Amino acid sequence: LNLDWSLLKSRRDAYVDRLSKGYVKNWNKAGVDVIMGTAKFVSCQSFDSTQEYVIEVTKSPEDGGTVDLLRANRVVIAVGGKITMPNWPGIEYAISSDGFFDMEFQPRKVAVIGAGYIAVEMAGILHALGSETHLFFRGDTVLRRGFDPFVVEQLMQAMKAHGPELHPLSTPNAIIKDEQTGTKTLVLENGSKFTDFDCILVAIGREPLGPELQVPSALKLDPKGYIVVDDYENTSLPNVYAIGDATTTGFELTPVAIAAGRRLADRLYGGEPRARIEYFDIATVVFSHPPIGTVGLTEPEACLAYGRDNVTTKQSAFNSMIYALNENDTNKVKTGLKLVLAGPEEKVVGLHCIGPFSDEMLQGFAVSIRMGATRRDFEAS
Repeated sequence: LNLDWSLLKSRRDAYVDRLSKGYVKNWNKAGVDVIMGTAKFVSCQSFDSTQEYVIEVTKSPEDGGTVDLLRANRVVIAVGGKITMPNWPGIEYAISSDGFFDMEFQPRKVAVIGAGYIAVEMAGILHALGSETHLFFRGDTVLRRGFDPFVVEQLMQAMKAHGPELHPLSTPNAIIKDEQTGTKTLVLENGSKFTDFDCILVAIGREPLGPELQVPSALKLDPKGYIVVDDYENTSLPNVYAIGDATTTGFELTPVAIAAGRRLADRLYGGEPRARIEYFDIATVVFSHPPIGTVGLTEPEACLAYGRDNVTTKQSAFNSMIYALNENDTNKVKTGLKLVLAGPEEKVVGLHCIGPFSDEMLQGFAVSIRMGATRRDFEAS
């Protein structure tokens, strides 16, 4: 693979720049005043049963670095989250998943650390682009939380067969840099050392940014710092709402946050007092290699919800027709499909797929499952 990394990066940067400018253009067109900077709560005052919140905004240096005070009767918190980085010795020699987009050159040999979908996606991308890629994770498998065991098993088999190089049961605790060559060594808790990396990418998780707003003590946070909200995005403070990754809703996905914001706007200003996003059966995609699509309950979740005796499953793993002309079966990426069924009517309460184009196939399945489709409905289609 002969990849022009600088061309790829320049085109990606230009694409993101166009997107960012497009958002600002649309905000301005809608009459929104955009202030770039950091914000924090200063005070909360009550006037005739209404609340007025004072927000201090420190503008970015590009906008002068001045401090403004804004007053509002309604506040929406949508600050998202930030990357969590460990405090290992030598962590300054690693990059985060954000740093991936700043790399000027393609890494020859890279270590990716983490078991979540971001680590899996980053490792898959780097491996596909031709870098020698090693994925380190603490457990036996990746994607240990929130994913059905069937798709996790299929993904592990695919990565073992096609890459990247997997290092299960591996907990790093230090990074050492060779000052002469610039390469890095990853040290594990058990004393093992892996050498000659020119890039180490850490993707072990994220944490909410809500606490950095210096929110009033009356604003309830959970033990991890997520803002507690009800079904209508209300926080514990009157007329203060929160959406997205900073909340306890449990879906840290950009399209979900956008949908939540639209429903909140409809409720507050669109004359739809019951408008809200329903946080169930939300389709989720992991752009792993191969991709994963999932909607509804996993088998363990369904057993907890309906009882083990009321849950059945149907699953299959097979070679897609896209590989029909390939002779060597080991070079084929398998497709896996699993239905989680509940009750005597065999209602489909979960669907999990992995394989080529699973990310696109999921869209239609998600609609049918939200409409209450049964196994018979699927088989009759």
